[in-house]
Amino acid sequence: MSYKGLVFPKDAVFLVTGAAGFIGSNLCEAVLNMGYKVKGMDDLSTGHIENMDSFIDNPRYEFIKGDIKDLDTCLHACEGVNYVLHQAAWGSVPRSVEQPLFYAHNNIMGTINMLEAATKQGVKKFVYASSSSVYGDDEILPKVEGSEGNLLSPYAVTKRTDEEYAKQYTMFYKLDTYGLRYFNVFGRRQDPEGDYAAVIPKFLKELMAGVQPTINGDGKQSRDFTYIDNVIEANLRAALAPSSAAGEAFNIAYGGREYLIDIYHYLTEALGVNVEPKFGPDRKGDIKHSNADISKAKKLLGYDPEYSFEAGIKLAIDWYKANL
Repeated sequence: MSYKGLVFPKDAVFLVTGAAGFIGSNLCEAVLNMGYKVKGMDDLSTGHIENMDSFIDNPRYEFIKGDIKDLDTCLHACEGVNYVLHQAAWGSVPRSVEQPLFYAHNNIMGTINMLEAATKQGVKKFVYASSSSVYGDDEILPKVEGSEGNLLSPYAVTKRTDEEYAKQYTMFYKLDTYGLRYFNVFGRRQDPEGDYAAVIPKFLKELMAGVQPTINGDGKQSRDFTYIDNVIEANLRAALAPSSAAGEAFNIAYGGREYLIDIYHYLTEALGVNVEPKFGPDRKGDIKHSNADISKAKKLLGYDPEYSFEAGIKLAIDWYKANL
């Protein structure tokens, strides 16, 4: 079974780190549905075991409870693997401001461990999650690779550093690496809980529970919200990309721009509730506006996102209605 016509060797083995997380679990499920073997690794610090419920008993799936900060664990996980889809990281810009040392250990050293392990074990392709946060205070819209500003958070520093290390591993150790700069991914299984939850599932959960949500800032910040299935496609296309595109980072988004206050009102209308939001202070390190130029990913990876914000948000609302 292919995904949008994408086909790998029939004996291909994938490793997905962060397999119990939002993006990682969706990647595991998609690759398993294509008929390939998948190893999933997660330390369950932020991921949830129930995210793997639909496939954890699949005979082609192996779960490894392990930490990317441990090189031996990474070496074991990469054994016999052809494609690594590295999603494991601690997210949240404001939390990284509170815990810069931990973020450096986890997001930078953890990724270097994975790069080293993949090189040592002869992995064919190494696809990893970067972030639109690497654009920092650059005000040019849409965001174009190569025009990055001053970084605004320790989280952004970790992702930019990961890109530089990946480039070194391509340059010196011939590991084909592909960085995916995700722009505000949303969809099924995204965690609505906690102080650092992503805005769409958090709003949905609170509105469905009759709680008045808080918007950080004035609500006029804009984002290029990107549905999860577009991100799945990007990972798979990167895993099949030519070596000539290795060592690069790519914007992964739909290429649209939505204002937070408009999204809030869209959700209230879709849920049939009439609740005005509260407004709180801006979050530390947040970028005001974000919108991606995806032409590089289209040209070099063949990335062609199918789901607009409107199509994706309808699917997301249906999923949360059924699962919250």
